[in-house]
Amino acid sequence: MNNKELSEAPLGYWEKSSYMKIILEPENSNLNANEIVERIRKVEGIEVKDNHIDPQYGVLYVNLNYENEDYEVGIYPDNFKFLPMYINSSDNLSDLEIKKLKIANKVLTIFMNFSKNIKKSFHLQIKIILGIYPNLIAVEDESAERILSSKWIKLIANSKTLPAPTCLFNVQAVEGENNTIWLHTHGLCRCKITELEILNSNKEHYKVHHNLINAYASYLIDKFGEIDPRKESTYLGILSNKMPLIITCKSWTEAIYEYDNLLIGGLKDRQRSHNTKTSPIFVYKTKEDEEKGLLSKVNDYDSIWNDNTIFYFSDEETKRMKKAAIERFDYIRKALNNKENKVIIKIGLKCDNGEGMEHIWFELLEINNDLLKVKLIQEPYNISNIKIGDEKTYSKEDITDWLIFTPKFNITPDNVYLLD
Repeated sequence: MNNKELSEAPLGYWEKSSYMKIILEPENSNLNANEIVERIRKVEGIEVKDNHIDPQYGVLYVNLNYENEDYEVGIYPDNFKFLPMYINSSDNLSDLEIKKLKIANKVLTIFMNFSKNIKKSFHLQIKIILGIYPNLIAVEDESAERILSSKWIKLIANSKTLPAPTCLFNVQAVEGENNTIWLHTHGLCRCKITELEILNSNKEHYKVHHNLINAYASYLIDKFGEIDPRKESTYLGILSNKMPLIITCKSWTEAIYEYDNLLIGGLKDRQRSHNTKTSPIFVYKTKEDEEKGLLSKVNDYDSIWNDNTIFYFSDEETKRMKKAAIERFDYIRKALNNKENKVIIKIGLKCDNGEGMEHIWFELLEINNDLLKVKLIQEPYNISNIKIGDEKTYSKEDITDWLIFTPKFNITPDNVYLLD
């Protein structure tokens, strides 16, 4: 078989639009169309322009304006059945939430197309969901194949900061023979972006490969419309030996021929799914390889991956992360009250050449009002006047990100609801 015999399958409905299902308490599943429209109308920033019900399918369509952009939102009731896979693809559901999910049988589906401002569109969808049913059990993000906690929904809907790009997609890891792992995303197609994959990953390196997909997908979301990832490369980071990380991707119909004897992610795994718009990631080892189009596989870098690999963020994401970190800083104060917790914060410092900032991690030692005493825990690449172990004092306003290590889980500004 040659690659001319392969073609991408048409997108599914959940890939063309963003489909999310509000999972309801049985006693709260009887709103009528007028009540739904009125609840949407009360969501801050939304202007409902008109609405109608499709007589053939019974779908309620609501046309609205949000921040000077028009959207059409479709809404219809449906049945729900809890599947064991939801526990493995969910965002830290509580035991109570899982108990309620197992007996829930009704959902209200909310679907819409995203505008070019992908994160704002997703944020709007979350706001609409909470506006319609504040007492929801959870949300099934059908497009990303995962369950979203009600606490997370409330955090994001009520935040002034846009959701992180990583909230819009899910990275799944499927294990094959001989410890091989196939990483692939769900949720990017609704953003009008190709899904991403890493083939021939393994148990030793799949976590850093997971981080690579997260960084690349986030970059593509922020740069939507500016680059074609299948035709252009992206400088995504720097490895511990200061080798640049140059990334591109190819349609699965071409990419699988770069691999011999795939144990998972090959043709037999694409008969019914993972055969639409999805693209395995490749790297260029040097600028010369990039110019010549000489692709290398991600696992060719396995010998030099380590914890000091730096992934670049777009300027937009750096600003978003900083805004979220400062907006939710009170959770840091709360976390420090527990001596079992450890907090690290990221500070942006000017590079030696004066061009740009390097964002590096410090351990937070103490807080005095809004002044932070910290100790450097990461070796800088482009800053010579500071080294690991140095103690410094910075302002809360200098923070660009933070992370709380607790005995149970790690807390970021995007999952702080776990501390409530």
